[in-house]
Amino acid sequence: MNFSSSAPDYWEPGMEQARDCELTPDQCVIGGEAFFVRGLIELPVIGGDEVFSWGVWVSLSEKNFVRASELWETPGRESEPAYFGWLSTELFPYTPSTINLKAMLHTRPVGRRPIIELEPTDHPLAVEQRTGITMERVRELAEAVLHPEA
Repeated sequence: MNFSSSAPDYWEPGMEQARDCELTPDQCVIGGEAFFVRGLIELPVIGGDEVFSWGVWVSLSEKNFVRASELWETPGRESEPAYFGWLSTELFPYTPSTINLKAMLHTRPVGRRPIIELEPTDHPLAVEQRTGITMERVRELAEAVLHPEA
């Protein structure tokens, strides 16, 4: 019920050697000027209490990244206003591309990954976030991720 990306799409092998690049399970900095936070896009499953989630990355402004980092281990961080960002993970089951969809990153209590709310557009991923998906769609998504076409 969850698939995740280990890095933003802009991360390239070898970047970990650069002094101005860093990748952790929750945050990423590229070239000292691109800033990312990992969060979840949750899709409610229709007819039940389950949620399918995509673990994805959102780019933030430097100011918002610094603020989110300062509060990362602070109890009550979930009361912080949401941060605007751009989706920075390509989810191949979707067309058109998911790169650069507008999003809001909502922090949650310490120890829980932030929630990513997509701008309510007609993009299929944004529609599924708003309206939910069936268990059949969950199976389709899992099949697409686990067995991509060559």
